[in-house]
Amino acid sequence: MPTPQISTFDIGIVLAYFVGMIVLGLVLARRSKGAEDYFLAGRNMIWPFIGLSLFASNISSTTLVGLSGDAYATGISVYNYEWMAAVILVIFAVFFLPIIIRRQVFTMPEFLAGRYDGRVRTYFSILTLFLSVVVETAGSLFAGAIVIQLVLPDVPLWQIMTVLALIAGFYTVTGGLSAVMYTDAIQAILLLIGSSVITWIALEKIGGWNALFDQIAPEKLSLVRPLGDAGVPWLGLITGVPILGFYYWATNQAIVQRALAAKTVDHGRWGALFAGVLKLPPLFIMVLPGSMAILLYPELDNANLVYPTMMFDLLPAGLLGLTLAGFLAAIMSQIDSALNSASTLVTMDFVRRAKPDLDSRQLMYVGRVVMVCFLIFAIVWAPVISNFRSIFAYIQAMFSYAVPPVVALFVVGLFWRRANSAGGFACFVTGLALGLAGFLAIEVFGLFSLHFLYMAPLLFLASALALVLGSLSAPAPDAAKIEEFVWSRSLFAAESADLAGKPAWQNYRYQAIALLAVTAIIVVIFR
Repeated sequence: MPTPQISTFDIGIVLAYFVGMIVLGLVLARRSKGAEDYFLAGRNMIWPFIGLSLFASNISSTTLVGLSGDAYATGISVYNYEWMAAVILVIFAVFFLPIIIRRQVFTMPEFLAGRYDGRVRTYFSILTLFLSVVVETAGSLFAGAIVIQLVLPDVPLWQIMTVLALIAGFYTVTGGLSAVMYTDAIQAILLLIGSSVITWIALEKIGGWNALFDQIAPEKLSLVRPLGDAGVPWLGLITGVPILGFYYWATNQAIVQRALAAKTVDHGRWGALFAGVLKLPPLFIMVLPGSMAILLYPELDNANLVYPTMMFDLLPAGLLGLTLAGFLAAIMSQIDSALNSASTLVTMDFVRRAKPDLDSRQLMYVGRVVMVCFLIFAIVWAPVISNFRSIFAYIQAMFSYAVPPVVALFVVGLFWRRANSAGGFACFVTGLALGLAGFLAIEVFGLFSLHFLYMAPLLFLASALALVLGSLSAPAPDAAKIEEFVWSRSLFAAESADLAGKPAWQNYRYQAIALLAVTAIIVVIFR
C-alpha cells in the first residue's frame, strides 16, 4: 500500500471546511426558536435541499468505504443496494410520503402510534435509537478514523473518533435540522466531485474502460449473481434487498425526517425522487473504482482501505484536500443525521409524553443534551465494527436482524385496514424474538450459516403473519381513527385530479416513470 502523503495546502483546505461548518452551525442556531424549527427545519425545506440531504445522509463515509471495499472483495453486486434505493424512493414518494406529511408528525414512531398504539411506538423508537447510534453513528466514526489514521498512524482510533464526533456534534447540536440539511447539501456536492475525480484518474491509470472489462473477471462486474454468491445472491436481491431498502428509505427516522421538513407534499416528493436520481451515478464513481483498485492494488489485504488508498495515492495536492474534505464531509453527514433523528425520537416520543408541560424551547434544549449523550456512546462502541468483513457488511447484517418487523408494520398497516393494535404487538414481539435468536445462533455462536439477505425476508414473513393472525384475533380497528393512516384509491384519484392542472414536468408520476426507466437500463446493461 502506498505511504499516504498530505501537503500543507491540503490540510488547509480540510481545516477551512471544518471552520465553515462550525460557523454555519452558529449562524443557524440563532434561527431555531423552538422544537419545530430545531427538529424539522420549520417544515419549510424545498426539494433540492431535501434530495441532496437524503443523498448525503445515505452516501456517508461508511457507504463510500463500503461500496468500493465490497466491489474490491466480492464484485459490483453491492450496487444492487443503490439502484434498488431508486425503486424504493419511487414507492415511498407515490404511496407513503403524502400520508406521512399530511399527518404533521415529528417522528415515524409517532405515526405508528396513530396507526396501532403506544406499545408499537415505544418499540420502534427504541429500535431506531439503537440502529442510529450503534450502526450509523458508530459506523461513520470508525470509517472516518481509519482514513485519518493512514496519515496519523501513531494516533489511536478512539482519539481520532472523539475529535470527529466533537466537530460533527457541535454544528448539529447548535443548529438542528436546518444546519444538518444545509451542510448536507454542501457535503453531497463535495462528495460527488471528489469521487468523480478519483474515478477519472484511476481510469486513466488502468488504461480506460476496455482495460477494466478485459482484465477483471466477468462475475465481479455482474449485478445478478448466483444463489451461493457471498455478496448479493439473486434471490436475496429480489427478497432481502427491498426489505432493507424499504426500512432505510421509507421508515428510518434519519432519512424520513428530511421529507417531513418539506414545505409541501410536492416538494417532499420531488426531493425523494431527486435523491433517487442521485443514487444511480455511484456505480460509476464509487463502486467501479473498487473494481479498478483490483488492478491498481492487487495485494491490498483490507477491503475497507480501498477508497482511502486510492484517494491518497492518485490525487495531486489541492485535489486531495478537496476530496478529503468531501470524505470527511460524508462522515459529518452520517453523524449529524443519526444524532438529529435520535434526539428527535427521545425528545418527542419519550420526554414530551412524560413531561407534557415542557414548552417548545425547553424541548429543544432537551434534544441538545440527548445528542451529546448518544455521541459519547457511539465513540465507545465504534471499535467493535473492526470484527466484521467490511463496514458495509456490518451495517446490512445488523439491519437484516432488526428491521423486518418494522417493514411489516408499515407495509401491512398502510394497505390492510383490518390491521389493529393487537396484531401490531404480536408483530414486533415475534420479529424481535426471532431476530435476536437468529443473531445469537448465526453471528455469536455460529450454529449455522445463513446469508443475511435470506434472513431478512424470513423474518419479514414471520412478522407479517403474526400481524395478520394477531389482528384477526381481535376486533377490527375504528375505521374513522385509521382513515388518515391508510392508502386508498380515493386518495390516488384526488391526486390525479390535482395533477391534471399541472404541466408534465411538475407531475411526479412522469418523473417516477422516467427514473424507473433509467434504472432498468443500467441494471440490464450490467446484469
